[in-house]
Amino acid sequence: LNGPNLNLLGHRQPDIYGHETLADVERLCDPIAQKHGFSTDWRQSNHEGQLLDWIHDARTTTSGIIINAGAYTHTSIALHDAFAAYDGKLVEVHISDIHAREAFRHHSYITPQADEVIIGKGINGYLLALEWLGKELS
Repeated sequence: LNGPNLNLLGHRQPDIYGHETLADVERLCDPIAQKHGFSTDWRQSNHEGQLLDWIHDARTTTSGIIINAGAYTHTSIALHDAFAAYDGKLVEVHISDIHAREAFRHHSYITPQADEVIIGKGINGYLLALEWLGKELS
């Protein structure tokens, strides 16, 4: 799952987030998922409620979620609560090092629910998240 503004990945602040798009991330990640025997379902929304609905739906249809919640990471108690009701594995990913940026980015409401957190590895964070899930779910 990808949150607000990640549809602009590759275009928005490339000095921080890089030049690759979400489509590029998907192309890189799908073979790793296949290697581990699972499929991916890529979704992005700028709307918090949509992300919540997808998390609720995932409770009965998935074994793991990788989320880059964007700015909602730092503001959404609702995402925290939705993940508290999710029994699958949860990996939180941040392309940039949120702890080296503005102070308001240092806190995550998702981290307390996450099984793994990957920060500051660029889009490789998604690849690392899939590898982690592959090991945990096998």
